[in-house]
Amino acid sequence: MTISSQKDPDRYDFVSIETKWQNHWLSEQTFKVDEDSTRLKYYLLEMFPYPSGRIHMGHVRNYSIGDVIARFQRMRGFNVLHPMGWDAFGLPAENAALKHDTHPAKWTYENIDYMKSQLQRMGFSYDWDRELATCDPEYYRWEQLFFIKMYEKGLVYRKLTSVNWCESCQTVLANEQVIDGQCWRCDNQVLPQDMHGWFFRITDYADELLSECENLTGWPEKVLTMQRNWIGKSVGVEINFPVEGTDHVLTIFTTRPDTIFGATFMSIAPEHPLVELSKHTGQTELVEEFVARTKIAKKKQRPGEELEKEGIFIGQYCINPFTGNRIPIFTANFVLMEYGTGAVMAVPAHDQRDFEFAQKYELPIKVVVQPENKQLDSENLSAAFEAPGILTNSAHFSGLNSDDAKSAITAFAEEKGFGKSKTTFRLRDWGISRQRYWGTPIPMIHCTTCGVQPVPEQDLPVVLPPDAKPDRSGRSPLHFLESFYRTTCPSCGGEAKRETDTMDTFVESSWYFARYACPDYTEGPLDRDRVDHWLPVDQYIGGVEHAILHLLYARFFTKVLRDLHYISIGEPFKNLLTQGMVIKDGVKMSKSKGNVVDPNDLIEEYGADTVRLFSLFAAPPERDLDWSDKGVEGASRFLNRVYRFVENNKNLLLNAPAQLPSDLDEKSRALHRKTHQTIRKVTTDLENDFHFNTAISAVMELVNLMLSVVSDEADHEIMPAVIKEAVDSTLLLLSPMTPHFCSELWEITGHEESIEKQTWPSFNAESAKEEEITVVLQVNGKVRSRLLVSPEISDDELKELTLQDDKVQKFVGAKPIRKVIVVPKKLVNVVA
Repeated sequence: MTISSQKDPDRYDFVSIETKWQNHWLSEQTFKVDEDSTRLKYYLLEMFPYPSGRIHMGHVRNYSIGDVIARFQRMRGFNVLHPMGWDAFGLPAENAALKHDTHPAKWTYENIDYMKSQLQRMGFSYDWDRELATCDPEYYRWEQLFFIKMYEKGLVYRKLTSVNWCESCQTVLANEQVIDGQCWRCDNQVLPQDMHGWFFRITDYADELLSECENLTGWPEKVLTMQRNWIGKSVGVEINFPVEGTDHVLTIFTTRPDTIFGATFMSIAPEHPLVELSKHTGQTELVEEFVARTKIAKKKQRPGEELEKEGIFIGQYCINPFTGNRIPIFTANFVLMEYGTGAVMAVPAHDQRDFEFAQKYELPIKVVVQPENKQLDSENLSAAFEAPGILTNSAHFSGLNSDDAKSAITAFAEEKGFGKSKTTFRLRDWGISRQRYWGTPIPMIHCTTCGVQPVPEQDLPVVLPPDAKPDRSGRSPLHFLESFYRTTCPSCGGEAKRETDTMDTFVESSWYFARYACPDYTEGPLDRDRVDHWLPVDQYIGGVEHAILHLLYARFFTKVLRDLHYISIGEPFKNLLTQGMVIKDGVKMSKSKGNVVDPNDLIEEYGADTVRLFSLFAAPPERDLDWSDKGVEGASRFLNRVYRFVENNKNLLLNAPAQLPSDLDEKSRALHRKTHQTIRKVTTDLENDFHFNTAISAVMELVNLMLSVVSDEADHEIMPAVIKEAVDSTLLLLSPMTPHFCSELWEITGHEESIEKQTWPSFNAESAKEEEITVVLQVNGKVRSRLLVSPEISDDELKELTLQDDKVQKFVGAKPIRKVIVVPKKLVNVVA
C-alpha cells in the first residue's frame, strides 16, 4: 500500500469546480422543494436583502450561516424550505436612481439581477422558483388587499398628527425609525410636523405582543427585552384634576397613586393641548419659545441621554381632587406626549426627577411615604425616597403600606368619579404613510361627497405609474401626476382623488415569509393549505438592529393575518438567531469608514468556499467577526491541504474496502476513534447554538491527525478502510460549509450519488470512547491497587470507585478517612 502526503504548492482549481457545481445545482433543481406530508418540514429563512447593488461581507456571513443550517437539516432528512427574495421598495432606490439619472424600477431590477448572480456564485442552496420582489405589483396587490381588510376591521385609520419629518428625505418616519433624533436612513435631524397620515392600530395587539414574548423560547433574551421595553406596559390609575377657573380637566396617569397627597405641581408635555391655556395668562411668548425649543431638543435626544430638566409655568393651576389644593401647571421637557396622557403628577419627595425639578424652580416638597425604620423630613431631604413604604400625611389612607394604599386610593377615585384604574403602553400606533414615490400605493380614494373610500378589490392592484419619475425636489411625483390621482368615487361615481402617499417599506417585509410558501398562487394572497404546512419559520436569521422594527412589525402583522383568517399561526418565527457584525480596524465595515472588503475580490482570489469557511470559522455567529486577511489565507491553506491529500491518494480511496475490519491495529483504531469523536462533536455543535467555529476546528483536528498518521506510514501502515472512513466523514461534515469543494472530492473518491443526497453521518458511541487508562490507588502514599477507567471519568466518580476498591478498604480498615487527594487521570491517594 502506498500513501502519499506530498505538499503540492499549487491551489486546487476552485473556479472550475465552483462553476461546475453551481450549474449542476441549477440544472438539476437540487434545492427545489414541495410539500411532503411524509417528511418533517424545516423552514429556514434569512432576512431578505435590499437590492442596493452588490452584496457585502455582512450578507456573506448571514447567508453562509443560513446555508449551513439548511444543508445540515436537509442531510438529516428534513424537507427544507430555503427561499430568497428582495426587499425592493424604499428611499435608497429613489436617491440612487436620481444620482444615476434613471428610474427606480430600472435601478432596482438591474441590482436584483447582479446580486442574484453574486448569491448564486456563493453556492447558497436557495429554491429560486420561490423568488419574489416586493416592488412587483403581483406582490403588493395583496398587501393593498390586506390594507383594505384591515381598514374594514378598524385596524387602519387616518388622522392629523404631529409626525417625524425628515426634510432631507422629504418623508415621514415611524418612531422606531428615528434614532438619536436623526433619520435612520440619512442621519439628518428629524423635526416634528403636523400632517395627515395613515396608521395601523398595532396598539390593539400590545397585550398579546407582550404576553407572547414569554413563549418565544427560541429567541435571544436581549431581543425580547428590547421588545418588552418598547411595548412598555404600565398598570396604574388615571385621575382627573380640574383646571381652576375653566371647564378643562387635566388627566394624569400614575403608577404611584400612593403618593398623590404629595403632588405639589403638574408637568405636561410641550405638545399637550392645555399648553394653549397660557394664552390667557400673559405667559404666551415665554411658553411658545420654550415649546419650540424643547421639541427640537427632544428629537435630537439620544436613547438613554438625560436632557437638563427644564420647564416653565403656563400661568394656570389645577385642583388636587383628594386635597382641594391648588397645584401649578408647568410644561416640562422631560414629559412625553406619547406616554400615558402626556401629563405627569409631580411628587418631588418620591420621584428623583421631580425632586431635581422642584429644587431648581423652588417648588414645595412634601413627604407622604415613610420608610419603615426611618423618619424623613421634607426640609432635610437630599434625594427623593422612591421605594414603597408607609403612608403619612395622606388623610385616612395614612398608615397603609404602599401596595394596600394603591388599591384603596384607586378604589376611592373610582367611587368618587374622578379616577379609574388604567393600563397604558409606551407602544404607539404604526404610522405607515410615506410621501415618496417608490413604495406601495395606499389603496384609498378621497371623495368630497362620500369621504374616504377604499379602492374596490376588483380594481387592485393600484399600480405605481411607470411614467412617473422622482426629481431632485424630493417631492413625490404622485402628488402632481393627474393621470394617477384623478379618479372616480367607487360609491357615488363623482370626481375623486386617489391617495398619493405610499406605504412604509416595513409593511412589505412584515408578511413576505408567508408569501414564500405559495409565490405562484393567484387566487388570493395566501394558499391556506401551503401556508399552514410551512409556517411558522423554524429558524430566522438576521441583525439585532431589527428588534423593534421589522421583528415587532412582523409579529403584529402575523396576528392580523391570523385574525383575518389568512393563516393559522400567531407568531411568525419559532427560533431567531441574531448574527454579529463584521468588524475591520475596530469598527463595523462600511463605505463611509473606508474599510470595506469586497466579497467579489475574495471570491476571485480564493473561491467562494474559502470565503464561506472563514466567515463561519472566525467567530460564533452571535458574536462580531473581526476581519483578518491571515484568517482567509488560513482557510484557503486548509482546503488545499485536504484537496491535495485526497487527490494524491485517490487510488487508495477508490480501492479501499467498504467495510472496516473487525480487528483494528492501534494507529488505525486511533484514527477510527477520532473520526467518530469528530462526528459527535460537529453534530452537537450544529444542533446546539450553531457553533460553526468549534465544529470546523474539530474537523481540522481530524484532518491533522489523518495527515500525521499517514505521513508516519513508513513505520506502520494505516488500514485503507479507516482512511476512507475518515476522508468520507470529513467531506460529509464540511459539506454544509464548503459545498462545492466537498461535492467535487466526493465525486473524485468514487461515490456515484452526489453529496447533497447523502444523509448526515452518525457516530458510534463505543467507537468514540477513549481507551481505558490506568489510575494508581494509594493509601497514605503507598500504592495498594490500580483501576482501569474511562479518561472521561470525573474526579467525584473516581473518588467513589477508589473508596469501593477491596484492596483500598483492606488497608484503610477502621481508620477514619481524613481526605482523598485526586491527581486527575493518574492517581488517587486516600489519607486515613
